[in-house]
Amino acid sequence: MKSEGHIESLRIDERSRRDFLIVSTSTLAATGVALSVWPLIDSLNPASDTLALASTDLNLRPIERGQRVTVVWQGKPVFVDRRTPEAVTKAKADDSAALPDPEKDADRVQREEWLIVVGICTHLGCIPLGQREGSRRGDFGGWFCPCHGSHYDTSGRIRKGPAPRNLVVPPYAFPNPEKLVIG
Repeated sequence: MKSEGHIESLRIDERSRRDFLIVSTSTLAATGVALSVWPLIDSLNPASDTLALASTDLNLRPIERGQRVTVVWQGKPVFVDRRTPEAVTKAKADDSAALPDPEKDADRVQREEWLIVVGICTHLGCIPLGQREGSRRGDFGGWFCPCHGSHYDTSGRIRKGPAPRNLVVPPYAFPNPEKLVIG
């Protein structure tokens, strides 16, 4: 016959083994769940190409007065317009005009000779004309969206047509007089 002490030690060994198996199985299950859920969580992060375009730098030195250039920021065209003194004067004069989306020119620019706007029409997302020399700039000298006839002025404000809002001004900064950082 086995002694009481020997039976008690077997019970302790069985309990220890059972506890070990429960802890091991639970740990393995938790790890499996975490590994299977991680791809779903990771897919919610922005794509690497989007992160790469989080900000766009532009050297302003080669851009002459009256010239417009287009850069890409977060996959969207951004219009950079180095306005002439006449265009600035016209934009300021139009501050008092009847605007569908009222906004003063001074509220849309940081330095009055530079206008930076996202080049997407606020009606249906088309890209307005007016960036290239000789292209149609609409009735107000800014941009024209031929898809539905929206006209923007030299400050990127909607003046005529179905677009409900002005061209969007993205976040930007001038770290020095010759550099623009968008985003």
